[in-house]
This record gives sequence, structure tokens and C-alpha cells, in this order.
Amino acid sequence: MQIHLTAAPSSDIRLHARVINQGAALSSLDPALVEGASASRFTGRTGQLFEGFASVDGTVRRIALAGAGEAVTDDRRANLERAGAALTAKYLVSGESAMVVDLAHAGLSADDAAAVLLGLRLRGWRHDKYRTTLAADKRPSLVNVYITGAPEGTAAAWERESAVAKGVEFTRGLVTEPANIIYPASFVAACEEAFAGTGAEITVLGEAEMSALGMGALVGVGQGSERESKLIAIRWNGGNAGDKPTVFVGKGVTFDTGGISLKPGPGMEDMKWDMGGAGAVAGAMLALVNRKAKANIIGVMGLVENMPDGKAQRPGDVITTMSGQTVEVLNTDAEGRLVLCDALHWAQEQYDAARIVDLATLTGAIIVSLGNEHGGMFANDDRLAAQLTAAGQTSGDKLWRMPLGPNYDKLIDSPIADIKNVGPREAGSITAAQFLQRFIKNGTPWAHLDIAGMVWSNKPGHTWEKGATGYGVRLLDQFVRDVAEG
Repeated sequence: MQIHLTAAPSSDIRLHARVINQGAALSSLDPALVEGASASRFTGRTGQLFEGFASVDGTVRRIALAGAGEAVTDDRRANLERAGAALTAKYLVSGESAMVVDLAHAGLSADDAAAVLLGLRLRGWRHDKYRTTLAADKRPSLVNVYITGAPEGTAAAWERESAVAKGVEFTRGLVTEPANIIYPASFVAACEEAFAGTGAEITVLGEAEMSALGMGALVGVGQGSERESKLIAIRWNGGNAGDKPTVFVGKGVTFDTGGISLKPGPGMEDMKWDMGGAGAVAGAMLALVNRKAKANIIGVMGLVENMPDGKAQRPGDVITTMSGQTVEVLNTDAEGRLVLCDALHWAQEQYDAARIVDLATLTGAIIVSLGNEHGGMFANDDRLAAQLTAAGQTSGDKLWRMPLGPNYDKLIDSPIADIKNVGPREAGSITAAQFLQRFIKNGTPWAHLDIAGMVWSNKPGHTWEKGATGYGVRLLDQFVRDVAEG
């Protein structure tokens, strides 16, 4: 679906829409529409949608009214996104190929208008490439959306937000693709293609290079797979030459069987999205690079496939990480922290980071704690935690801070190695974060985001279809706007 900030090329477009604030007068509309909206109790409430037909200049038009909620509210941006998304959700497979959206009557700023357009676009993303027998009336028909009445400055605001949309869509595609399509090498190839010609610098390490560096944890997770493990770093130098970079690190387990500690069969197909942290980092970097963020940002992704081959890691094995710390592997299904600990250490060795944020679909325990409403955040720095919380509120990718502490840390002491990779059943997401904290050096501000409950949804949301949400991209982009660029 393409969004155009230009007049429609034809006056024959039947579908016209208008964004309406809650409680706004509808007197400028056709009397039949006003009566119909009133009878349907349409008030402009957030996400509300009314449809009717009216004769305009002798032509019958299909008219939609999308509610944008109250004109002044802390949730204004989210409400405007929902107004745009509601139009896409209604008309994407309606048989209409084009729609004209009038923004002139809602008192919008340029940023407000861009929020409507972002909702329109994000709700239109679908992944139908393997659906060869999809009925014609289930296929997307809406191709072009033309915007009228946009305030001055909307083009620049939309250029920025459309880069974010591109990043979200890239993440959704990576997360949605099955594991026979996206595996470490093909993930790298997808990034190399997406970032070609952008000015971003890409570094890729294979197993030989990682083994030579002593990454026994990351390489150990993938040793049961025929797919070679990879580490990819994407660097964007958009800030001042002397500014320390912000570093994002993502867990990229492209498929997780659990290894020798094999997961139950039912639901294992979902583990194609166990690379959601790496997917979010890749999408965020694409958004930042495409909007030419004025900041120095690096995205590091550890990519493995966790399989139960005869060469696979065993419960009870002791491995040596790149940091030199040893780990007793009690459960091979607690593999994400093993991938991240080496990726985190490598990133700190390579780059003098101002701050580090890692993202991972790390534990089922975080879903038990927070459900599918918030990502879990663990941090060693109160200021960084507050900045991430604020970015989550603004972007809609919400976070909830969880505790860290020495008594939790003791739960992962091993009797035969420096650390064991799992603690007791209780506080599972906390002990996973404590594990990662042991690999953060010199008091570097660090936050770990456990997003296991957020990257995939079993039902449609306001701005996504059922499936991959793209969670994390907008969060990181907003964080960079507020902190690294601010």
C-alpha cells in the first residue's frame, strides 16, 4: 500500500475518508451522513469508524469517518495512529483499490498528520507470499491512499515516520519467515541487501572467527546445527566523530528446538520468532539509517540455530565464554543468554559504548509476569531505565522495569564453574538478566529488554495484523531521538 501526499490523479475514486475528533460537529457533511452517524452513535471516539454513502457532485461516494478521540490528550499520537489503522483494517480487502483521506478537519499538526499515516501504513502490512489458494475477497485490494488537507510540514514529518515504518516492516518480515528461509546466513544476507548503498558499515563474523576469539558460549549453542552461526554488526556514524556510540545487541536464535533439553512438540513452530530481538535491532537500524539519524549507533546481532544433533551441547557441559568466565550449562533450552553474553562482551571489546541495550525473547517467565502488554526491562542505571520507559510510552512499545539484586545473583552461582545458565524455577526472567549483567564491564549503563511476550501476537492489534508486531523498532528509534540525538 502506497501513501501519497499529492492529489488523487482521478476524480473517480469512490472511497473517501475523514478523520474526526471526538465531539466535533458534523454539520459540513451531507445531512444523510450526519443522520446516519448519529443513529450509529458515532462520536469520534478513538478507533470508532462509521461508513455511509452520499452523492457528491452527482457521483455516489463511499464515505468513512474515523474517530481520533479527544483533540487534547496525552494519548493523542496513539489515538491518531488508531484512526489511520482503523481505515486500513476496514478497507484493505474491501475491493476498493484507492482511498482519499481528508485531514483538514481535525486541527492536526504535521507530526499529528504523520501519526495518522503511520497507522494507515503499519496496519496494512501482511505476509501472504505462501498463501497460494487465498480467496479473491480475502486478498488485499487497497493499493493507493491519497492525503488531502495535510498541514504544512507533513511531508518532512512523514519522511521520518515512513523510515520507521520501513524498519518495522523489515522486522516483521524477518520474524514471520519460517526457519527454512531465515537462518543465520540468510538473516545476514537480508541485512546486506537492505543496507546496501545506505552508508552503513557491516561486519560479519563466521564460526571460525568467533571460535578464534573464544566465543565458546555463542558457538556452543549452534554446534548441533548444520547451519553456521554468525555475528553481524551494523554501524551508522551519523553523529559527531568524538561521540561514543549507542549500542543495541539482539538475540537471534533463528529456530529454537531447545537442543538436547528438547521443547514439547506442540507450539514449537512458534520458535521461528526466537530471533525477535535481533529482528528488532535490524529493523531499528534500518529505520535510523534511512532517516539519517544524527547519532552514532551500532546494532550487534548474534545468530544461531539451536538443534539436537549428535554434536549438540549437553546438559552438564562447561563452556568458556569470550570474557573468560565459565558457564555450567544445566539446560540447553536456556540458550539465548549464552548467545548474548558473548555478543555483549564482543561489542564492549570492539566499541567504547556510551550505553548498551540488549533485546531478547529470553524467557517464558516474563510472559507469566507481564503478559503481552509490556516488555520487561532490567537495568543497572536509573537514568537509562527512565529514558527507555519514556521512549516506550511515546512510541507505544511499552516497558515495565523489573528488579535486579545480589540475592537474585547468588541463585546462578555454580558449584563447579563461575556461573550456571539457569537458576531455580522462581524469578526466571530475573536470574536470566542477572546472568547477562555479569558480562557488563566497567559500569557501562546497560539495560536488558526481555520481549518474549511482545514480538508475536495471536490476535490483531491496533496497528498490526495477527502475527509479527515489529515490537522494539519504534522503541529504539524513539530512544535515539530522545537521548542520542536529543
